[in-house]
Amino acid sequence: MPNCLHFISGLPRAGSTLLAALLRQNPRFSAGMSSPVYNLFRSMLGETSARNEGAVFLDDDIRKRLLTAVFDAYYDLAAPEKVIFDTNRGWTTKLPALVALFPQAKVICCVRNPGWILDSIESLIRRNAFELSGIFNYDPGGTVYSRVEGLASAAGMYGFSLNALREAVYGPQADRLLLVRYETLVANPLGVLAAIYGFIGEELHPHDPNHIEQSYDMIEFDQRLGTPGLHEVGRKVEARERRSILPPDLFARYERDAFWEDLKQLPSTVKLI
Repeated sequence: MPNCLHFISGLPRAGSTLLAALLRQNPRFSAGMSSPVYNLFRSMLGETSARNEGAVFLDDDIRKRLLTAVFDAYYDLAAPEKVIFDTNRGWTTKLPALVALFPQAKVICCVRNPGWILDSIESLIRRNAFELSGIFNYDPGGTVYSRVEGLASAAGMYGFSLNALREAVYGPQADRLLLVRYETLVANPLGVLAAIYGFIGEELHPHDPNHIEQSYDMIEFDQRLGTPGLHEVGRKVEARERRSILPPDLFARYERDAFWEDLKQLPSTVKLI
């Protein structure tokens, strides 16, 4: 069992890969791109539910041991002193279970202006003009409008994660959340890291935002998805100014989804930087 386990979640194209790369500069920290643990965890929940006739032999204590064993098995080779950050956008839908299993766990949620999230995905699709992306089920048709609407649907890459984030922010475990704006991360990475260290109760370690290492596992993952560059990070952290390639009406429509910027509506227990 990992000695110390936390989670990275939130919205796509909002800095989670960059944040993981920065966290890995601390040799005690283990952080990567979206891991398979969430899907294994979800499958275990399904197989121990009443839909399985064998569930008559299971109670909640057994279910907890089985679910915990998913993490035990996946992180079996991690050194006991390691602090694990498991990344998946789905974790914000499982906070009640995570808090019950790992009472000390915290969740770092990366957020970003939704217009720029959708712009970023569309930019990748256009950059890889001769690739068909698994994000859109390798469909060669569609327009920027149909692609964005698909992403923003309840089951879409962006729509699902936005609804999952809302569920967590307005839920009873909201005090476990730290929302990290992408805009803050690229403008002040060391300040963001200091806030994260304080949030999880770890002693601050030196980091160098000017020397970021890319994970080759991420490159292979992106190639298999038909979306090269999806998890690519630059060699250093820097804000880059450019114009959006989305039609203005489309950008404006989704920019309004940034509910976390309405501080009057944001629960006081949720931390935002």
